[in-house]
Amino acid sequence: MAAMEWTDKLALGLGPMDGTHQEFVDAYNRLVVASGEALLIEMDAFIAHTVDHFDQENRWMELIGFPGCHRAEHDRVLAVCRDVRKRMERGDAALGRQLLQELPIWFDNHVATMDSALAAYIDAIGFDTETGEIRKPPQEGSEDSSSACCTPPVRSPDSETV
Repeated sequence: MAAMEWTDKLALGLGPMDGTHQEFVDAYNRLVVASGEALLIEMDAFIAHTVDHFDQENRWMELIGFPGCHRAEHDRVLAVCRDVRKRMERGDAALGRQLLQELPIWFDNHVATMDSALAAYIDAIGFDTETGEIRKPPQEGSEDSSSACCTPPVRSPDSETV
């Protein structure tokens, strides 16, 4: 299975987000080469990273009033990862490998749409991700976070919508 490659198209110009996304790619790449007992260990590490990753973005969105559809997608992806992990533990390694084939496609799309919109809005309002300060609040009648669109639902490897 191919490793995920960090490319310029994944960089959104928001340092903390880009760093977390690079860590996501690294965690995925450790997972994709794992086998046997190491596969579950790396899956646990990947899920732990993903929880922290999504919690970081979710905190930012809460602080700036960003639409909930982005958070809902995070919740769906984590639910799929956790379900697949349980199935892998019961011996369904094929389902785990199928998830690994789908994750790069999802991640590219998620970064290009939802995360890109979040990063642009954070920049537009001058949100400081470290302090939580908003330096340029949106003006009445200006384009705001409600213009961010949601992507279609992610499909789990066993074809159920998540």
